[in-house]
Amino acid sequence: MIDDVIRAFAQTFSPPLRRILFKTIALAILLLLVLGVILQTVIARMAALPQPFEMALAIVTGLGMIAGAIYLMGPISSLIAALFLDEVAEEVERTDYPADAVGRALPIAQAIMLSMKFFGLVLAVNFIALLLLLVPGINISVFFVANGYLLGRQYFELTAMRFRPVEEAKALRQANAVRIFLAGLVIAGLLIVPVLNLITPVFATAFMVHVHKRLGPARELLPPIDRA
Repeated sequence: MIDDVIRAFAQTFSPPLRRILFKTIALAILLLLVLGVILQTVIARMAALPQPFEMALAIVTGLGMIAGAIYLMGPISSLIAALFLDEVAEEVERTDYPADAVGRALPIAQAIMLSMKFFGLVLAVNFIALLLLLVPGINISVFFVANGYLLGRQYFELTAMRFRPVEEAKALRQANAVRIFLAGLVIAGLLIVPVLNLITPVFATAFMVHVHKRLGPARELLPPIDRA
């Protein structure tokens, strides 16, 4: 698995994936700002205070959002996966596994639906972890275990579904639950590194392509779907 981590990290910054990386970083920053504004508005409405306390609350909330960006990167990564996973996966498959057939791109509606489902779960879990910020032991445990499981599951299943039917992809993940959970912990570990966590969508996809390939041969499905 260490070799897969190193390969995926190197590929994330490689020329073929650099264009996609820049787009995911720009989108992640935009989503962070949007979620930050929404949460700040919700908090301000829930705790309506007279001036100057309202201004003080806004400042404290803003500083808290900067710190809370780590907790928001999990759900943001989950959401971005729908848009760029197939591009990244196809490049890695062509480059590192030229003798194998390239996977079939998921229909965009299916990819978005699955990513939205995981986005909601990851957002809820990370919000709980953020609320537990004052309980260090429990906080870090919830963050790593939940993100490791959910993100590992999402990225693996979306990658595997390029080659396998949905139920078969889920069965493969369940049969290798420990390995995929450990891979998910690697992704969760990246989330806690400020700035570097912006590469999560590209890194996690490349990483899970390698993890999936190591679990055995995949059968070729229909020709790739034109998503244009």
